Amino acid sequence: MKLIHTVAAFGLLAAVSASQAADPNLGRNLAATCANCHGTNGHALKGAGLDPLAGMEKAKTLQKLAEFKSGDKPASIMHQISKGYTDEQLDLIATYFAAQK
Repeated sequence: MKLIHTVAAFGLLAAVSASQAADPNLGRNLAATCANCHGTNGHALKGAGLDPLAGMEKAKTLQKLAEFKSGDKPASIMHQISKGYTDEQLDLIATYFAAQK
């Protein structure tokens, strides 16, 4: 019975990964959750005190997210938000923002 559960879990994981790869808008959709603080498509309002994410180099975004996720970078809420995403999802988000003008 344990083997059946293990096989089912791997199948579900593969299906989720495949659905993420199949959706060309997934990065945009995930990045939309950042709009409340960082502005639509990563264009933060001037004077808001938040980093604009649009056009930020992907590696820089991923580094910041990793620092939030690990707790190395102090934050009011980003440490909690970043932990809610897989590394693959964070990669999609960073890729999306890097492509914004």
